[in-house]
Amino acid sequence: MLRNVLLGIGIAGLLAGFALWITGTPGPALDLLVGCGVLTVAVALERWRYVRTVNRGRGRWQRTDERFVDPATGRLTDVYYNPDTGERDYRPVDSPGGR
Repeated sequence: MLRNVLLGIGIAGLLAGFALWITGTPGPALDLLVGCGVLTVAVALERWRYVRTVNRGRGRWQRTDERFVDPATGRLTDVYYNPDTGERDYRPVDSPGGR
């Protein structure tokens, strides 16, 4: 939700910046174009940059007592912890790596 709002603000700001540029006010237009351009690119690339990857073959994975229903999938999920790296892994209970 917040991501969509920020993308909307960024795109609206870019359109306003282009409109100001065309009407002959390059100072404010440049401010809007740069600021909203950075916002739009940052929000668009955020999901690509911060993809969570877990190497399940490295370290000693231990199942914790934590268990919850994942709100995105609605599946029961176990939490595993790797004391060697400090990583946490979330595995659906009915998956091959889960219980």
